[in-house]
Amino acid sequence: MEKQILKSIITTHKEKFLAIDKLSARLISQEDEKKLLSKEVVLITGIRRSGKSSLLNIYYHFLSKKNKIDKANILFINFEDERFIDFTVQDFESLYQSYMELYDPKGTIYFFLDEIQSIKGWERWINRIYEFNHIKIFITGSNASLLSSDISNSLTGRNRQIRNHCFSFAEYAILKKLTFDEKSLYSDTQQIKLNRLFHEYINLGGFPEVLKTQDTDIADQYFKDIIYRDIIAKHQIRNIKEIKELALYLISNTGNLNSYANLRKIIGATNTTTIKNHIALLDDVFLIHALPLFDFSIKKQIYNSNKYYVSDIGFYHAVGFSFSPDRGRLLENIILTDLLRLNYQTYYWKSTKGYEVDFLVQKQKNNILAIQVCYHLTNENTERELRGLISAKEELLAQELIIITMDQNSFDTALLQRTYPDIKVISYLNWLLYV
Repeated sequence: MEKQILKSIITTHKEKFLAIDKLSARLISQEDEKKLLSKEVVLITGIRRSGKSSLLNIYYHFLSKKNKIDKANILFINFEDERFIDFTVQDFESLYQSYMELYDPKGTIYFFLDEIQSIKGWERWINRIYEFNHIKIFITGSNASLLSSDISNSLTGRNRQIRNHCFSFAEYAILKKLTFDEKSLYSDTQQIKLNRLFHEYINLGGFPEVLKTQDTDIADQYFKDIIYRDIIAKHQIRNIKEIKELALYLISNTGNLNSYANLRKIIGATNTTTIKNHIALLDDVFLIHALPLFDFSIKKQIYNSNKYYVSDIGFYHAVGFSFSPDRGRLLENIILTDLLRLNYQTYYWKSTKGYEVDFLVQKQKNNILAIQVCYHLTNENTERELRGLISAKEELLAQELIIITMDQNSFDTALLQRTYPDIKVISYLNWLLYV
């Protein structure tokens, strides 16, 4: 590409990046802070339109407070700009030279490279400039293949990874300027506000633009972009109807257990290999999350059916075909997303007697957390929730046993605690805001 065009792109992209009106101060974990301050390349992945570009801007402001970054030392490029359609790996050097000629930066330079995966061979250039001690690199991409084995091998020991999700409920509360602390759990007025806000959140999902506009139709357009641009066009899928119907079925039945054979029958696919390949593509663009069964045998994990969850419940409302929303499933979906946000290895589990646990979390090698999610906890349905947790303690030696519930007004929590002191009942607000 001509340097004149590259300089124009560099200038305009940088102006837009620095002028971003932050939707909200996303919560940065201590673990992520360490990654931002390290020498290694930071790879940020996540579903399309989940706010990765804004997250880069937030990271820039975070680093500016720490290191007082001169604006001349910032390069931001969004490779989805149509002017990069003929850009190749050979053009990266011209891009670098054009930036240096424009700004002549002094000291550490910060490269923020958005959606770079569209440029074939990008990792080779990154691998080379990583050796320049004065450059810190941030990269985003909308598919999990950004972390594929080939790329990981190219950047072995040179990258840190951050998975970006849509807004959590806590972040939505911050966005709506609703302050909260642990005392909020004991304030009726604050609880009413938080409950009302959660009902908004469970109806909207966590896409930043959807939350900002309160328009769920936007999630419908995101779905189409992901299916047609990120999957069908990129992978040259011929049977469009098949993969689209599979995606819609999994979204509409989030949290359900499904085998490849069962999905093949429902969709009318020719074989289970096709279903397996389609699910891999849906997972790669972060549309669907496959939750495996926990088993000490890896072989049994692989051959057992998965439970499938949608990455953001905004899709459930925008494109799903459920006539009466299953609030319990949606709460379960939100809890799972929070567990993934915490980078926990998460599974579902069944005891030898067939009792199920919604989520089994391996926090550390010898620390297992078993979680049941129940929208309405009553004296009548408690036994079902307890059997799985008790079995997890007996068979897996699970140390933490938790029931997360939305409504426990008709349930005697004190009696349960006396009978089963190892089992904690936690309100959804306590979990989503304070855990």
